[in-house]
Amino acid sequence: MTSFIPLKQRYKKTIQSNLQKELRLSNVHQVPRVVKVTINRGLGEAAQNSKALEASVAEMGKITGQKPVITRAKKAISNFKIRAGMPIGTMVTLRGERMYAFLDRLINLALPRIRDFRGINPKSFDGRGNYTMGIKEQLIFPEINFDEIDAVRGMDVTIVTTAQSDDEGRALLREMGMPFSKT
Repeated sequence: MTSFIPLKQRYKKTIQSNLQKELRLSNVHQVPRVVKVTINRGLGEAAQNSKALEASVAEMGKITGQKPVITRAKKAISNFKIRAGMPIGTMVTLRGERMYAFLDRLINLALPRIRDFRGINPKSFDGRGNYTMGIKEQLIFPEINFDEIDAVRGMDVTIVTTAQSDDEGRALLREMGMPFSKT
């Protein structure tokens, strides 16, 4: 029976030294690390349905352990019936302990619960080592109870790293246990 080691401790004990060898870095401070995780959810229906916004705030709070910020429209778009300043989404930025706890739950609990899961796309990097992925439904998180949700909503998760390239960022996330697909 293996004992559970939190992701932050595992990073400091093993992942950091493995990456330093793999990337041939001379200094331990050059090893890429995760800076922050941003979870974003756009709610188009929030313009007409204020209950959707409240439900989304509650769900994101449960998932992340932190109260989300309500994002507002910057300018009016008449085709979407949106005026400037209207609430159109929620967002959470995680750093430190909460960030590592969320990443641990995402990698080990949530992603394996996705139906027909074959791994996540290893090409979704932005060129600077940051990774963004879309989650189609909030039900993959164990904190969310199926009976309590009003609608299935997705979210975008962005993992910001200090990596200088996509390859360094991919190596960092692979060492952390991110299940990348083989193709």
